[in-house]
Amino acid sequence: MSEDNKNMEEELNSTPQEEPTNEAEKVEATQTGDEAKMAEEPTPADERDPLDVALEEIASLKDKYLRQVAEFDNYRKRTLKERAELILNGGEKTIVALLPVVDDMERALKNGEKTDDPQVLREGMELIYHKMMKTLEGLGVKKIETEGADFDTDLHAAEALVPGMGDDKKGKVIDCLATGYKLNDKVIRHAKVAVGQ
Repeated sequence: MSEDNKNMEEELNSTPQEEPTNEAEKVEATQTGDEAKMAEEPTPADERDPLDVALEEIASLKDKYLRQVAEFDNYRKRTLKERAELILNGGEKTIVALLPVVDDMERALKNGEKTDDPQVLREGMELIYHKMMKTLEGLGVKKIETEGADFDTDLHAAEALVPGMGDDKKGKVIDCLATGYKLNDKVIRHAKVAVGQ
């Protein structure tokens, strides 16, 4: 750069800018200067437009809501699937436990053809019955005891009333027509009984 150019540039930079002459020009210059300062300075969060703050909060809440709805929908679908599988395969444990008893019955039927002795057949049936009851007890099934018990509508279903049994038999179970069972202390079949009257 030549020296003349440098001098010209310095004169331009050092030349004072014209002062506004009337009031309107002064106000305009002040406003222009304020706007320039506002453009340069970032606005703090407190001074932001409340509408923008509210819109941001709405967007955030909407996003959370949509995520929660999607999560709940996935949970509901998973629960329905698990429930359907449980209903379909829920008896698997019981069936697997009873299969050895079925095997014993099949063996007893085959051996029953080979012998004519009823005592042998009876012993085989008793063994199978005891094994079956032991398996059921392992699954939480218990017999409802009826012999000499007081009649209880929670456990027994009266099939017959037997008159003339005396005062000591009144309201007591006289005979069990069908055994009742509980599963984990819940009655799954009431004992069908005859009750003294």
